[in-house]
Amino acid sequence: MKDFKGRTAFVTGGASGLGLSMARAFGRAGMNVVLADIDMSAAKAAAEQLASEQIKAVPVHCDVSERGALREAALEAIAAFGKVHVVCNNAGVAVGGPIGTVRERDWDRIIDVNLKSVVYGTEVFVPLIKSHGEGGHFVNTASMAGMISPPGLEPYCATKYAVVAMSEGWHGQLAPINIGVSVLCPGFVRTRIHESGRARQDKYGGIGDVDPGVAATREQAAQSVLSGIDPDIVGNRVLEAVKNGELYIFTHPAMKAFAEMRFQAILAAFDTAAASPALASVKDHAPVTLLTPKP
Repeated sequence: MKDFKGRTAFVTGGASGLGLSMARAFGRAGMNVVLADIDMSAAKAAAEQLASEQIKAVPVHCDVSERGALREAALEAIAAFGKVHVVCNNAGVAVGGPIGTVRERDWDRIIDVNLKSVVYGTEVFVPLIKSHGEGGHFVNTASMAGMISPPGLEPYCATKYAVVAMSEGWHGQLAPINIGVSVLCPGFVRTRIHESGRARQDKYGGIGDVDPGVAATREQAAQSVLSGIDPDIVGNRVLEAVKNGELYIFTHPAMKAFAEMRFQAILAAFDTAAASPALASVKDHAPVTLLTPKP
């Protein structure tokens, strides 16, 4: 996608952090932006902030854990600006802890917000983008935790791995109809992800509920996040990647070594399988056409 002026970006979790940074970057490129967020007062304040920067922005209330809420937010976006071209499925929460300590309602919450909302946002907006025929782009926020899985972060990593997998598949499906897909995999960024319990819905225990930790201590989690890079750097990187049609968007090149370690272990496991006596009689039954990478 090369032409941004006069077009519209819809950003979930748009009132702060990565969402606001992406909205700002797209707005500076000439786009209208819709800030969809569960915290309407924060979304209004963010819209006013962007307006002071000469960016057209409207706040929309949206609980991304509900498909119907995303449908309603999409209609509000179209009512405001006519069409939507870029969709940032960005809203997310963090949950972690030792095995057996993560509560069922916390598993439900992280799957609904981090994983299902990306499904809802994509399925709601694909037909809308397809209908105007001007092309578009999806940016799905995953994480470096969608590439590597540190112990104790399994709920978070599970959802982010899923976002990577879905984005890879949709990239191939949507390219023929001029809709791009990118998956954003940042390292630590100065957001409020470590405080994601501040917007906990009642069905998951409400905001008074204790938010599960995502590190050895809450202080350690906060320190890791708050020592991260400026969100606006990520917003500019996302704009750059959408212009270039990149599938994977990384923000911390130094983290390449962690991915290499994982991929080397996977390749070594294939070598072990190739030398396995138990598999000596097994011929290659891989469905080649299915597994052949798309250009």
